[in-house]
Amino acid sequence: MIVMDRLADRMRHLGLSQAELARRVGISQQAIGKLVNGSSRSTPNIGKIAQILETTPAYLVGQVEDPQEGAMLLPTDEVIADQLDLVVIDEIDLAFGLGETYTDHVPIEVTPRHFPRAWLAALTDAVPSMLVFARGRGDSMMPTLIDGDIVLIDKSQTNFHQQDVLWALTMGDAAMIKRLRVRPSGRIAILSDNPTVPQDEVASNEIRIIGRVVFIGRRM
Repeated sequence: MIVMDRLADRMRHLGLSQAELARRVGISQQAIGKLVNGSSRSTPNIGKIAQILETTPAYLVGQVEDPQEGAMLLPTDEVIADQLDLVVIDEIDLAFGLGETYTDHVPIEVTPRHFPRAWLAALTDAVPSMLVFARGRGDSMMPTLIDGDIVLIDKSQTNFHQQDVLWALTMGDAAMIKRLRVRPSGRIAILSDNPTVPQDEVASNEIRIIGRVVFIGRRM
């Protein structure tokens, strides 16, 4: 049976939260929480948990005293990324509506992903910290975007001097991906690629530009 204090100590030592450990193992945070608080004392994932915590199953169940005894330490994600010249881009679970997606009171989960530096450099000059991946929802931007497409958003581009590109923006609590054009009056036209969707028009202070969409990914 897993000794909960040892599990918690290894998590603290490595700075891992329950959520992060659960993500790396591939199980729910609730399952990790039960092991930490002692309401569950066993798991079929003990081998993977031990590996991530840089120890052994024998240590976690109290059979040995040294957490490093017999442990096979794997290179960290940071070391692997450096060796392969990968950079981290955050993926957010917020779906940008290709009509509208409401964001108020919805917690946004951020998951770091690794991508080749050269591939990103071919798409944008922005530094990785200014890039984010998200998904589109709806059909108002068809055929350019379809429901479930992955979009790469460059947050360093927020001034829409290019009026026929795609922008990720919010209007009130609604997040969306649209084309924008400035009218002679100074108001902003919000345009959909789907011809059946009517355009909208707002004052410039009614929207906030998140960034420009610089890449669209789609499952075939």
